[in-house]
Amino acid sequence: MCGITGWVSFGQDDYEQKTVIEAMTATLRRRGPDAGGTWVGAHAAIGHRRLAVIDLVGGVQPMVSDQDGAETVLTYSGEIYNHHELRGELVRRGHTLRTRSDTEVVLHAYLEWGDLLVDRLEGMYAFAVWDERAGRLLLVRDRLGVKPLFYAEIPGGVVFGSEPKALFCHPLVRPRVNADGLREAYSLLFNTGPTVWTGVRELAPGALATFGPHGLTERTYWALDAAAMAAVSPQAAVEQVRVHLERATAAQLEADVPLCSLLSGGLDSTVLTALLADELRRREGPHARIRSFAVDYSDQAVQFTGDVLRTGHDAPYAVEASRYIGTDHSTVVLDPHTLLDPEHRLAVVAARDSPIGVGDMDTSLYVLFGKIAQSSTVALSGEAADEVFGGYPWFHSPAALSAPTFPWLLVTGDEAAMPLHPDLAATLRIEEFRADTYRDALAAVPHLDGEDPTEHRQREMAHLSLTRWLRQLLHRKDRLSMAQGIEVRVPYCDHRLVEYAFGVPWAVRSFDGREKSLLRAAGAGRCPESVLIREKNHYPTTHHPDYNRGLQAMALDALDAHGGRVRDLADVSRLRPLIDGPPERLEWGQRLSLERVVDLALWLDHHHPELTL
Repeated sequence: MCGITGWVSFGQDDYEQKTVIEAMTATLRRRGPDAGGTWVGAHAAIGHRRLAVIDLVGGVQPMVSDQDGAETVLTYSGEIYNHHELRGELVRRGHTLRTRSDTEVVLHAYLEWGDLLVDRLEGMYAFAVWDERAGRLLLVRDRLGVKPLFYAEIPGGVVFGSEPKALFCHPLVRPRVNADGLREAYSLLFNTGPTVWTGVRELAPGALATFGPHGLTERTYWALDAAAMAAVSPQAAVEQVRVHLERATAAQLEADVPLCSLLSGGLDSTVLTALLADELRRREGPHARIRSFAVDYSDQAVQFTGDVLRTGHDAPYAVEASRYIGTDHSTVVLDPHTLLDPEHRLAVVAARDSPIGVGDMDTSLYVLFGKIAQSSTVALSGEAADEVFGGYPWFHSPAALSAPTFPWLLVTGDEAAMPLHPDLAATLRIEEFRADTYRDALAAVPHLDGEDPTEHRQREMAHLSLTRWLRQLLHRKDRLSMAQGIEVRVPYCDHRLVEYAFGVPWAVRSFDGREKSLLRAAGAGRCPESVLIREKNHYPTTHHPDYNRGLQAMALDALDAHGGRVRDLADVSRLRPLIDGPPERLEWGQRLSLERVVDLALWLDHHHPELTL
């Protein structure tokens, strides 16, 4: 896992190329703390920061192939889980590979198949190939969007990077934000393409872009499809899910560095951890044990406090699951002081490049990854199981199913968003934007002829969850883990598993009358019964009054900072009652409004964006 950046330009560069590419690359040092390198040619400059995971010696980048005096340069982030199979095929086709790295496999796959290499890759990845022979840049992102990739067009060229901050070190790309950017941020719709930053675009998951003398083009190479599936029984579907999961976890267990599992005590992480533990014992013997980690809060450990998204305390279930599976388990317990630490808060906002986060849930995840980094470099996560298997309440709530809007807005909508200044709200017209975007999102959902209304609606819910809600969760996990030099793998994002589950009829996906029926059945025997029957519980959060009290103080400071810039964006009349009220009565959604005020102030201070509203 790494950070990539660079640019291609066919115009006149009146800046020192080596200095600029080194500055761009340096912004990604936390993504790749082990090594860094740059390459500069006549029309391109390429940078790379490396987190060494496979072939610690041989995978140095940028990786270059010289053919008849013309170089092909690769900068790559991610893991190709079928690189062994591709290596064998490339060798049979006459290629000589000198390392064990998947990086070299990607480079030679491009040399052999060109852009069509994307159809052969399995994994999570974002990479750029500069081909001097063709005078052409190729940008590629994995199917589900696990790894990020951003770009901006400049006169005669294009600049790209794993994170927007890298682009801003190029003299022709500045951190500017207009009304469109704030609308993207505060609508909470998680569009792919436009970003909060003017002129900076996110390459869509399952897409590639090419740039040459005639300009830039982007095309989709993978998307969810409602392919007709022959009648399948619940038993057959469970068995197929089990096959996909066992294959995905086995492929993603490979690493030349220590790895671990994120074990919350929920169904998703417990099934995943059990599969990993079984595979590890198969490879290394019956006494092999995988490490597992969970996060908890000091107040929850003493007395659990629930809210609209959390109905139970995770930690006891995680401990029980660890004992059942046989892992070396650690629980990282955090207190209000750690969660309010200004350095942690700033690090999170700097990692995200965005004013929109989820407060203490971001900070706790960042600190958790910091603890994990002391013993492991790779962590495997149960992210995406809810989207793949229908785990969220909105798949099962009549109110959510009938609501003419994105289902998560019923929980994380206006109450949890930062209230905007009335003048800004009038400019952004977010409700109109949401309505227009929702219509477009539904129009993109693939359907089968003759679908009954239930199947039709559930396919919409699954598509919205996989193509929007999941993407912001993957962004969060990538940014906060890479900020601590940790690679997180997500086996539930295996594209073949996702394709299969998306095609299974809803009646089969919910055959036991509950959420995640297929996953629960596939995990039977691998998990404690208490975990198998447990209801969905979201990522934990603190409810400690000291945290709420400290957050209120930070929000008040944020409103007074930056010469009133925050007050120009936020509705102070709606925020003051939350700041002045009893901290113990601050509900989760109200608190998230304050979290986003604090993050906005930190974001303004860190990036100094030019606002044009």
